[in-house]
Amino acid sequence: MLTGKSVYHVTQGIGHHFSTDEISGYYNDMTAKVTMQPQLLDNDQLPRLSDIYGKDIEFAVGIFQYGLGAWDLYLESKDNRYLNKFNQSVEWAQTHQLENGAWRNFDHVYPTHPFSAMAQGEGASLLLRAYQQTGEANYLEKAGKAIDMMMMPVSEGGTTLYQDSQSILLEYVHRPAVLNGWIFAWFGLYDYVKATGDEGKYKAFLHQSTDTLEKMLPQFTNRYWSMYDLDGRISSPFYHKLHIAQMQALHQLTGREAFARYALKWESYQRNPLKKAAAFVYKASQKIVEKNVP
Repeated sequence: MLTGKSVYHVTQGIGHHFSTDEISGYYNDMTAKVTMQPQLLDNDQLPRLSDIYGKDIEFAVGIFQYGLGAWDLYLESKDNRYLNKFNQSVEWAQTHQLENGAWRNFDHVYPTHPFSAMAQGEGASLLLRAYQQTGEANYLEKAGKAIDMMMMPVSEGGTTLYQDSQSILLEYVHRPAVLNGWIFAWFGLYDYVKATGDEGKYKAFLHQSTDTLEKMLPQFTNRYWSMYDLDGRISSPFYHKLHIAQMQALHQLTGREAFARYALKWESYQRNPLKKAAAFVYKASQKIVEKNVP
């Protein structure tokens, strides 16, 4: 995570090919997830993750992000190898989606809490790019099922926490909100509203979640760094950079100045050696404590 050599923690800056007018490239740059695994390009294999027992498993978010990276590389190069990997990822998303629209993203670590708003949003974003490319209604239908499941209350088996007039998209449904996962989920919701032109419940929910996120941003920062979640965990350098890029993308998509302010605030923290060092020490101490908790 610290060196960027893990395929799950490569730098994900703001996307290079997205548009505010239509669904095009993705909002964060996932291309390194493809280029770091060149051995997958000429076969039908998709990325796999080693679980805590060393067993290779298919991980929904890993496959969705790989497919979104392949899509951006195809837009950039028109190389059909990338289009093939994108299509393979889309096919995986279709065949592994449950009847209720969900993907069992965290089955390998949380079998009683396998669902994730992040997986729902990224899966929808992947399917909607396939819909834009082909016009096949099946992709739009499955993306809609993914979003409907994401919008269901956690208490009913979904991935959204509703409290008062707020809606929080949960990466882990049994834990406090994680900032990057919330935003990745939001991107999928944004894509669905864009693809359908909805002016009803989906657009209203999108605005509600945007308002909630903007209102809660002060809880995702301290005096020198961004916070990973609302459970008091500070961001690693990887996630801090990711938060900056996500804030930049959100500002472009919504026009809300709060997102630009936080991007600039967190960039200034990153440039400050003292604040960067303080964040590193704090994060390292948290990791030690987490490792030693039974």
